[in-house]
Amino acid sequence: MIRAWLELARISNLPTVWTNVTAGWLLAGGAQAEPRLAWLLLAGSLLYTGGMILNDAADARYDAQHRQERPIPQGRVRPGMAWSVGLGLMAIGAASAVLLAKAHLGITSALVACILFYDLYHKPWSGAVWVMGACRVLLFLMAVSAEEPWHFHQAQALILGSYIVGLTLVARQEAKKATVPLPSRLLAMGLLAIPALPPAWQTVNLALKRMTVLGDFSQLLPLLLPGLFALWVLNALRVMRRGGPAIGQAVGLLLAGIPLVDALAVSQVSMSLAWGFALLPPALRLWQRWIAAT
Repeated sequence: MIRAWLELARISNLPTVWTNVTAGWLLAGGAQAEPRLAWLLLAGSLLYTGGMILNDAADARYDAQHRQERPIPQGRVRPGMAWSVGLGLMAIGAASAVLLAKAHLGITSALVACILFYDLYHKPWSGAVWVMGACRVLLFLMAVSAEEPWHFHQAQALILGSYIVGLTLVARQEAKKATVPLPSRLLAMGLLAIPALPPAWQTVNLALKRMTVLGDFSQLLPLLLPGLFALWVLNALRVMRRGGPAIGQAVGLLLAGIPLVDALAVSQVSMSLAWGFALLPPALRLWQRWIAAT
């Protein structure tokens, strides 16, 4: 029974919510030891878990025909129970964010609305990939808003959103078990590359100045993080090109790579924490072997 709920929640992706929330909080100037960060992490976890459960509840008819291995079609979880638990978790998560973490009510409400909209309409509407990106953007901004005005970090939130949209474009082809169409592949590649561009440009620009004046080549070391991100994404895209079942493997790699996006953001305030985030993707890939990420 417990495993069925963990599968519904796609629990192997949960640490990516924690890195999103932590990145937003720290970039807004929040302290790592601040209790409100713990409430934000709890709120984000509940909203994510509730949303994932509702995703399966909304897809019950589709899964009965196309994904019979999921917990609801197998009868391990009743649809009514999934709706009740999912909505309950989301309500508690939203209340925790606003009342305990002091997150912005409007941002939190928009996040809840986006999650519900995606769950209900992601199958019939291809444009839902942008809604999924908005979910992660708003999750990030919810964490920001608990410490300072959310609009101070819109750019970083949109960078995260671009990666999620690129990932979701690939994920939409998983159920079809076909090769990703070239236009979708090119758009996904462009969106997935965006997170590495600002830190790489800033690092190279600063390094060239320091190297010219001081001959200090150590300034290139921060490029290791964008380089690691690029290698992870390129490997996922290489796997994706095989088509068929390999698309699911590529999606798993890209999902596990979300902490690398947050690592690039957090490197602005804590390089040690950024490298801590960068160690998560291999661990998440191992976890995905136990609980599927998609």
